[in-house]
Amino acid sequence: MHHSALMPRYPVPALNVALTEGGRFVLGAQPGEKFDLLVFYRGLHCPICAKYLLELERLAPEFAARGVQVVAISSDDEDRAGQMAAKVGATGLKFAYGLSLRAAREWGLYISTSRGKTSIGIDEPALFSEPGVFIVRPDGTLYYSAVQTMPFARPQFQDLLGAIDFAISKDYPARGEFTGEV
Repeated sequence: MHHSALMPRYPVPALNVALTEGGRFVLGAQPGEKFDLLVFYRGLHCPICAKYLLELERLAPEFAARGVQVVAISSDDEDRAGQMAAKVGATGLKFAYGLSLRAAREWGLYISTSRGKTSIGIDEPALFSEPGVFIVRPDGTLYYSAVQTMPFARPQFQDLLGAIDFAISKDYPARGEFTGEV
């Protein structure tokens, strides 16, 4: 199997997922003024994800103030996604669910197999995607990405806020765009 990364300044894959609050999140239909921040997480079974998303929920107003729409996305079903949204007390953070594993792979996410119950006693799904964080411009092109094979050592949201401030104030372009021979 060949694993390929998305390219900065190029269009990202389509994304159309259900929201726990009702309706759907369709990437590009109503983009954030400056960016969409898409945080793909492993699912309800992951205690590290819950801690990570608690921090994102805490900072959601800061992202909103900068014109950044924030969405947490998983392959979980509606019930599990709703439980995660409740666990983090989601008010500023949208939770999307039902991401197909095919779509996860199109986004360059890694897929893992179940190892049974996690440390918090919740069964892992048979297959699920590992984390990824993407910042997408309103025109649907990739600005930033971080894709991981493990739930550990993820990009910190406070750091991303600083990066977004810099990007906006300096009109800093997406980097990593070179596709020629090396």
